Amino acid sequence: MSTSPYPPAEVVIGLDVGTTGTKAVAFGLASGWRHTVVREYPLLAPRPGWQVQDPSTIVAAVMGALAEVVTAARGARVVGISVSTAMHGVIGLDEFLQPLTPLVTWADSRAVAEAAELRASDEAEALHSASGTPIHPMSPLAKLLWFTRHEPALAAKVRAWVGLKDYVLQALTGTSVTELSSASGTGLLDVTTRRWNPRAVELAGIREDQLPPILPTTAVLGLSKAVAARLGLAPALPVVVGAADGPLGNLGTGALDPGVVGLSVGTSGAARMVVPEPVTDPRGRLFCYALTDDAWVVGGAISNGGIAIRWAREILGSDGGDDAALLELAATVPAGSDGLVMLPYLLAERAPLWDPSLSGAILGVRHSHTRGHFVRAVVEGVALQLWTIVDGLDAISPVTSVRATGGVFRSRVWREVTAGVLGHPVTVTGGAEGSALGAAALGLLAVGRATSLRHGLDLLSPGLRASGDPVVVPEGDRTAYALARQRIPALIDSYAAVSGLFDTSREPATTVHP
Repeated sequence: MSTSPYPPAEVVIGLDVGTTGTKAVAFGLASGWRHTVVREYPLLAPRPGWQVQDPSTIVAAVMGALAEVVTAARGARVVGISVSTAMHGVIGLDEFLQPLTPLVTWADSRAVAEAAELRASDEAEALHSASGTPIHPMSPLAKLLWFTRHEPALAAKVRAWVGLKDYVLQALTGTSVTELSSASGTGLLDVTTRRWNPRAVELAGIREDQLPPILPTTAVLGLSKAVAARLGLAPALPVVVGAADGPLGNLGTGALDPGVVGLSVGTSGAARMVVPEPVTDPRGRLFCYALTDDAWVVGGAISNGGIAIRWAREILGSDGGDDAALLELAATVPAGSDGLVMLPYLLAERAPLWDPSLSGAILGVRHSHTRGHFVRAVVEGVALQLWTIVDGLDAISPVTSVRATGGVFRSRVWREVTAGVLGHPVTVTGGAEGSALGAAALGLLAVGRATSLRHGLDLLSPGLRASGDPVVVPEGDRTAYALARQRIPALIDSYAAVSGLFDTSREPATTVHP
């Protein structure tokens, strides 16, 4: 879609290649004009716990989305394409840089045993501290160890191990590289040296020369002649290597200032804060990924966001209604759900414990509890998981406010519960373009059309960082949630200690991207 049929004189294209689709957005410089094209593709599950994609299908979607958005911007000068991609994926390439494996996505949980072994080892703390990436089946470090152990013949044929960003850049420019942000999500980077960590590479069972060179996120490559001709663009058009989708999501919502948390909740969720240099959470609950050389994003992701309400609708029913009807029931229940508490580990959870074996729990059930109580407990459980992340961020840099985006916040219950639980001013922003907007703003900095990330964002979305009013939370709700915040850390920790009482022999549930 576009805001006007008439493009401005100049546009920059933000390309956001995600887990279930690619979004290409042309943004007019200092005009407010934009045009969005989306191409979707499937997430495949050939075996239980596996979540993979066909790299050629993704590239076809990228080219199709770009071609359509370029057509929509015809008459405007394209100053560059800047790329955002989902993190943590792995593809094995042969000597001709053709795929030997599918894209093993961040959601793939085949490396559960390898991750558990690494977490239990004496090197776990050092690995997390060096890389900023929690040890989890999503991590390429664990995935590569899995290939080394379970597919040794295939692994021996691999000339290069790359991520989704690297594969997309190769398709657009013909150059095999990665960038600092995506590299920081592999578990293989040393954030101090900004180079591959020799010990992590050794543990993965690969060689350093199988990994691509690491460029700054503001590095610029040239669009290949073949792709330029296919898209109707100039050869060598600037292609900014960009960053990963999570850090760019913070930029795209305007959560750049000290103490401002960027919160996104869709199917899953995440809370992140920008800091000037890499930081390590001593409790191992937060990640730290690069946005640029001097802007890093620290935070955590949860697997169970809005999907928890869809689960509740399937289990509890909604009398033929949709999620909104179910949430109206929750609105009739007081804060705290009259003592009903949910730990919403329906899908294999990530932060704060990074233990995919944990299953969910509903505690404090009484005969008087109604469907509305259970629904509100679900929303409160998700919000409390997000609070554990925000609380960790507050220990790193005092949190002053939260900028939230995501479809769930169309609901008053979601807005009020989230704001009440977090205990900080929460402003809900539009943020429809999210990481694509962040990529475009970073792109303007990279090609010299902006003097800073903030300047780039303001050129494309004037007033975004100042938009919206804080959510108003009733005083009684604030009091109830203050009590919940005191109790939930001990509950989560104690639940982790007794989780072995539950059946964890089956494959962990598949996680879904924010």
